[in-house]
Amino acid sequence: MKYAEFAVSVTDLNKYIKDKIAEDEYLNNILVKGEISNFKHHYTGHMYFTLKDEKSLIKCIMFKSYAQKLNFEPKDGMKVYILGSVSVFERDGVYQIYAKVMEEDGVGDLYTKYQKLKAELEEKGLFDQSHKQKIPVMPKVIGVLTSQTGSVIRDIINVSTRRNPNVYIRLLPVPVQGEGAAEKIAYGIDYMNKNELADVLILARGGGSLEDLWPFNEEIVAKSIYNSKIPIISAVGHETDFSIADFVADLRAPTPSAAAELAVPDIYEIKQKINTYQNRLKMALTKKLEIMKLRYEKCMSSSVFKEPTRKINENYIKIDTYVKQLENLINKVKEKNKNKYIELVSKLDTLSPLKTLTRGYSIIEKDGKIVKSVTDLKPDDKISIKLKDGEKQAKII
Repeated sequence: MKYAEFAVSVTDLNKYIKDKIAEDEYLNNILVKGEISNFKHHYTGHMYFTLKDEKSLIKCIMFKSYAQKLNFEPKDGMKVYILGSVSVFERDGVYQIYAKVMEEDGVGDLYTKYQKLKAELEEKGLFDQSHKQKIPVMPKVIGVLTSQTGSVIRDIINVSTRRNPNVYIRLLPVPVQGEGAAEKIAYGIDYMNKNELADVLILARGGGSLEDLWPFNEEIVAKSIYNSKIPIISAVGHETDFSIADFVADLRAPTPSAAAELAVPDIYEIKQKINTYQNRLKMALTKKLEIMKLRYEKCMSSSVFKEPTRKINENYIKIDTYVKQLENLINKVKEKNKNKYIELVSKLDTLSPLKTLTRGYSIIEKDGKIVKSVTDLKPDDKISIKLKDGEKQAKII
């Protein structure tokens, strides 16, 4: 290409910018104030964090040799003064502050108060997941507690009406910073609950410093959120800002716009889902009908429907077979028992005393009892004499 000889590499460009910044005496020894966020104390001892204000941010690093000299532990939300130099990290092409000295900007006490209250409320169970309510799937009225002016309410209205033109936004204006704001926010939450003015509440405000967001770190607001029967979405500050209201609320949104998206379902997506479900249902019914039709045809083609009496006749044959088998079994048992009977009768006949009568013997009975001795008889006794062919009466003389 004709411009190839004039082009520089990305590395060369980053190095050039780095050298330019290094030549600037103002940037080599600069004092910056801001609020710490995304703080990370690396295991190597180096500290990585972002310094921000309401409109901008810059990455910072404090190496271990300087970090060891600090008399406090930096934390997210702290406002600090940083003395250091600005330089370019060539590999990533980003500029950042290399901090040498860091001092608190007087908000450390406020942050300590925030941490203390957070710990107390957590111990009381105000952050428990078991107490959090589900956000309604299709809310009709969205209650909003925020300032009536500013971009927050406009963003919520724009996002909500875009996602569902039929949703109703009910705004209860409240101050979102300054003295007395916490009491008015708590009153607004209680008022919305008492009069059942919404299906879900959005508690929102834009970003700011820890001092600006302090009304949402007050215990009175936390308790009102906890006692609310209406589910509450908290959207306080920027994505990196966490207030006590965020921990107590049923759901936390990184921004007010995101809160509107969480509260209001996209009606067009719902319609699309309904259409998808309808199509699935139609397909499922069609498939079910086809299966039922195949089952019907299979049933009708079976022998039960073609020859309904065939099964009955087969059972008749089975019955006849079983009856015949039973008769044969009964006859076998009868024959066996008959032979056994004859054998027993023959044995009994052999042992019978009547058998001796055929050999000329007789049996004498008196009063129905067999006479065994002459001493049992007296003159004029009437006796009965049994012979083989009959019985005669006699008298003893």
